[in-house]
Order: sequence, then C-alpha cells, then structure tokens
Amino acid sequence: MDDQMERATPVHGACLRGAVQFEFTLPTLFCGHCHCSMCRRAYGTGYVTWIGVKVEQFSLTAGPDHLAAFSSSDHGKPSFCDQCGSSLFCESDSHPDVIDIVLANLHGPIDRQPQAHYYFFDRADWTVIGDEVPRFGGATGTVPLAPQTPSHGGAETHA
Repeated sequence: MDDQMERATPVHGACLRGAVQFEFTLPTLFCGHCHCSMCRRAYGTGYVTWIGVKVEQFSLTAGPDHLAAFSSSDHGKPSFCDQCGSSLFCESDSHPDVIDIVLANLHGPIDRQPQAHYYFFDRADWTVIGDEVPRFGGATGTVPLAPQTPSHGGAETHA
C-alpha cells in the first residue's frame, strides 16, 4: 500500500462494549507511554499508552451521547464511556488542535511504535521498564533524562 493510500485508510476504535466508536486517519503525531500519577489512577495501570492525531482527522462514529468527560487538571479533560467505563480520549488546553487517544482501544495497527516514556520519575515503583525507548521527566514530563536512569524511583507529579 502506498503512503497516500495508507493515510486515507481510517483506523477504527471503540470502548469495551462498542457503545462509543470512533475513527481517524493517519498519520499519528506521536505514540508514548505516560507514567503520571493521574493516568495511573484514572486508568488503573502502571502507565497509559497514548497516541495523538489532529482533531480534523478524528470523528466519533457512534455513541456521542455515551461519552462523558471531566477535568482532571487545569488543562486536561479525559473522556470515557458512561456505559462500560472505558477510558478513551483526552483533550488538553496545551494542544487544543490534537486529540489524545488511548492506544489499547484501537482495532488495528497505527503508523508507529511507542517512542517515549513521559513523566518517567512519576512511575509506579512496581513498574519495571526494560526497553530502550527514551525517557522524559521534569515538571512537563518532556525533559530528556540521562540514558542511565534507573528503572525505579522518583516522586514527580504530572503538572
């Protein structure tokens, strides 16, 4: 498949029960693991893998009336299905032209693998990371960390 055709082919996703369905076209803007404490608590996992696409590439195809949202911080607004509780998206004041999508809710592959660990020092002590994916931290979660960063520790919080 050529690059132009790949970009025009929609990638589909949905919540656990399918009440909320969506699609977007490639390319994605990023794919990364977020270790911030808010993501860990909201999603019940060691970290959440997010992708981002431009808002104009994204559309809800079913269940907009089942999409609930809340403000998790001064700048973030995650949304979830009010029927099954699946966490789906996050909109942020810091990049209003992008919608963040939980990678696990997609039905097919995207155009990239995870490229970074964000808020790495905020990760759960029991999360062991054995990959060579770059790690970031600091107040924004995006400051490059030294390659020799240990896989455990820290108490940094998501701003």
